[in-house]
Amino acid sequence: MNLFLFIVILIISFIAVRIGAIAFQITGLDWSLAKFQALSCFTGTGFTTKESELITGNPQRRRIASVLIVLGHAGLVSMIATFANTLRPNSLLPRFEIPFLHAMIPSGLLPWINLLIIVISIYLVYRLFSNSIFAARMTRIIRSQIKKKQLIKPVSFNELVIATGGYGVSQIAVCKNSPLLNKTLIESDLRRHDIMVLAIERDREMIPNPDAKTMIRLGDSLICFGKLENIRHNICVM
Repeated sequence: MNLFLFIVILIISFIAVRIGAIAFQITGLDWSLAKFQALSCFTGTGFTTKESELITGNPQRRRIASVLIVLGHAGLVSMIATFANTLRPNSLLPRFEIPFLHAMIPSGLLPWINLLIIVISIYLVYRLFSNSIFAARMTRIIRSQIKKKQLIKPVSFNELVIATGGYGVSQIAVCKNSPLLNKTLIESDLRRHDIMVLAIERDREMIPNPDAKTMIRLGDSLICFGKLENIRHNICVM
């Protein structure tokens, strides 16, 4: 039973990371970066300060990362517990009523047999999820379901961090609590914070290089360039 649970948790973990990667990609991250960030959040490793700006500066990505972190910790604890129980003598094979089993396999060898099954299972699951055909088909199904249920709001650009200074391009949705609502670009005083509005997405139309007198309305999406920390502190509503 413990061995079966270990394999199930392992498969669910692979699926959770794939779902997280797809969700990150829908929010605008490059696919390779989305996969790395999903794996980093789930395992709690490899999450660099520079790339964390791409997650912490976007509300949708913060929610995705939070779910992955919680699932990752729960999955890790469960896998450790089931793995430890699996290696206990008489934990798996003696439960099955197989004639002459006890005479053929000493009880001291059962933990090693279970360990071998675990290694083979990990290898097979990894091979399955790394298979390009299976991965592509699963990705299409998951992406279509996420978009169909509108779980993640898609964006039409890739957020990009430039060099090591933390500068980049970011898209910010203007909500009713935004400090920029019903202000012109010049009244918003974004220039003083070293933030440049490159374009405004409004009613599915793009306004490139908007004029300083352009009014910021509810529902607008501002595509800005500047230091991501400044953008987060002066535009984002936490």
